[in-house]
Amino acid sequence: MSSQSLHVILEFGGGAELLFNRVKKHDVILPALEEPWTIKTLLAWIKVNLLKECPELFLQGDSVRPGILVLVNNVDWELLGHLNCQLKENDNIVFISTLHGG
Repeated sequence: MSSQSLHVILEFGGGAELLFNRVKKHDVILPALEEPWTIKTLLAWIKVNLLKECPELFLQGDSVRPGILVLVNNVDWELLGHLNCQLKENDNIVFISTLHGG
């Protein structure tokens, strides 16, 4: 059974937006998949479709780098299943870098 496309809002802050052409907010329609969308599949999609430079500053393996806070509808993703957190229509996913140069 395939799912329908999914509308989500992606926000990047704390410097993470610099990797996305300095665009903080992205209103996106994710294509239909055979399985439900999860943070893990979202990160793979972001890498291909949105990430413009230095993917190593945002991603590590199939997850975000340590130091990047991920919130789904203002809830820490670690409380929602981490990479397996299933996304729903109109979810707001925020990525905030807590890493700062000095």
